[in-house]
Parts: sequence; structure tokens; C-alpha cells
Amino acid sequence: MTSRRTLLKATLGGTAAALLPTAAATAATAGGGPVLRLPAPGGPHPVGLRTVALTDPARSDPWVGGPREVMLTVLYPARSVRGLPQAPQLTPAEAREFAGYAPLVHPGLPGPGAVDWGSVLTHGYPAAPPLPGRRPVLVYSPGGGDSRTLGTSLAEDLASHGRVVVLVDHPGDASQVELPSGLRTTVLTGPPDPATFRTMTDTRIADLRLVLDRLGTLPLAPVMDPGRIGLYGHSAGGTAVVHAARGDHRVGAVANLEGYLDLDPAPAGADRPLLLFRSELFEGAARIEASWAGLPGRRALLADANHWAFTDYGPLVAGLRAAGLVTAATRDALVGTGDPMAALARVRRGVGDFFARHLA
Repeated sequence: MTSRRTLLKATLGGTAAALLPTAAATAATAGGGPVLRLPAPGGPHPVGLRTVALTDPARSDPWVGGPREVMLTVLYPARSVRGLPQAPQLTPAEAREFAGYAPLVHPGLPGPGAVDWGSVLTHGYPAAPPLPGRRPVLVYSPGGGDSRTLGTSLAEDLASHGRVVVLVDHPGDASQVELPSGLRTTVLTGPPDPATFRTMTDTRIADLRLVLDRLGTLPLAPVMDPGRIGLYGHSAGGTAVVHAARGDHRVGAVANLEGYLDLDPAPAGADRPLLLFRSELFEGAARIEASWAGLPGRRALLADANHWAFTDYGPLVAGLRAAGLVTAATRDALVGTGDPMAALARVRRGVGDFFARHLA
């Protein structure tokens, strides 16, 4: 494994029928590889997209020094997307890096040249005019080693139902992120030791609080309702959002998608609505359950699913499997033995219903 890479392993209703045609479909590229499709969001609104860079001059980046930089994607319900192009999931530089990163962090994924990751399109339309009104705001922290872009499908669905969703990249532990200052890749070379994980988590918490502090300065601030803010995160991001919300009364609800909560000091309770959502087949299930013991909150189980079924690996692996580029064993290790599109539908429904209930 090269430096810059990392290997991090840190029943709700819903139907997948509407997701299947676009999510599993593949088409041949000029070079013969598949073009992967992300599923369309299920809400009534088209989705606009803005990319925003933030700098915190008061905080030094723990990995490379200098002022801390954070990259955001802001998704929101749009008034119209007519005539606008769909945004790619990754920039060309990010796509090239991810092509080498993916099979190292997840053995069994296709190697460089087998997939044009830069051809994967989102359902977000850059600079689309926002739908008028004041919207709940949801802020997302991805899993350790993942970039914010792997949370696109869930975020687009949440935005299509009337929320503003802010995807946060955490440069340093993120696999790759293109900043105004250049491409940053992960500094991690394997599972983090306790001190490194502490630095990761503390950095993520500070990043999330920076985003909360700057919401009023973002281009979409006029359609954000600062009285209705939620945090959600996957894996290390789930850990971070629970800790970031403690003592911050701006946050009205938190959804933890399979993040450990045994970081010292462990949360002793919850003073706001909390969703604790895990997958049935995750190898860390016993530790997850132990770390959640005694915490009040709504618990949900994603049956027949594995850890990365909460992310875009679900539809991406479904497309790769349909194209014959991954084995069933690789699929199972990433997203589980069940239908990944059915799992995504349950995640969308579960997270969406939770925030609809508590940030109405």
C-alpha cells in the first residue's frame, strides 16, 4: 500500500422500485468500461448545487500546517434546472486519485483504467436558482477515509424533499479533495492508532462547528432556517456529529449512521433527538451496540446490509456487479448480501422521516 492511502473499517420501510432503473443501469464508454449511474432523488423538487471553500485562519491544519481549509457541497431544492448541466460526482483530478485509491482501500474493486469515475454524474445542477422559502439545514460528515462525494445519493434525496444539505469534506483523512489550493489526499496509511483517531475526530468536530458558524455567510443563507439545523454522519462522521452537537443548542437533531460512540469521553446521554442506525452485517456490530448502550434515541437496523450501504458505494457497486466487474464476495463485504438499492431506499426513508419529525 502506498502512502496517502488508508484502510479504515471503522427495519425501516421504503421501496427501491423507483431507484432500480437508473441505479443499476450501465452503458459502455468509448473504452469499453461501464458508465455508472447514481439513483435519482425521490422528492418533488429538482436539486441545485453550489461548491464552497471555507478557510479558518484561527486554526492550524493538524496534518500539513497552515490555515485549516474545508470544502463543502451545498445541495438545495431548486426553482428550475432547465438548460443547466448535471454536476459530476468528482472533479477530473479527484476521479484520477479515486481510481487508484478505491481498489487499495476496498480490495476487489476495479483498478485504474477499468472505470471512468469522472463520468459519474450527480442529480445536482450547479448555480440553479433556489426555491423560495426558509428550509431546514442538514450538515453531513462522511466516514473516515471517504470524501463528501460518497454521500451524494442520500443528500440529493433529502434536498429534493425540501432541505438544504451541506456535505463537508475533512481534508487530511479524506481520500481526496480538490481545494482552491490544490488536490489534497489522505495522510493515513492504515487503520488509525488511538492518537490519530483522536486527532481525526477533534478535527472533524472543529470543522463541523466552523460550518455551523459560517452558515449565515454561505451563498444559500437566505433560504436556510437557522432554527432548524440537523447533523448526520456515517462511521467516523457519525462519531463526530454526536460529539459536535453536545452543548451546541443550534443543533436540533442528530443522526448517527454506524459510528462508534466509545470515544473518551463517551456521550453520557442525549439532550436532543438522536437516530442510531446500523447495518446487520457490519463486523463491528458488537462494538457499535456496546458503545450505544444506555443512550436514549431511536434505533434502526438495516437488514442484510454492510457498513458502506449507507453511502454511494451501494449504487456504484450495484452497477459494477451488473457489469461483471466485481464479485459477489466484494459486494457483500462492502454493502451486504441484500439488494443495495433496497437498502438505500430504507436509508433515505429512515433518515428523511427522522429529520421530518424533529425539524418540521
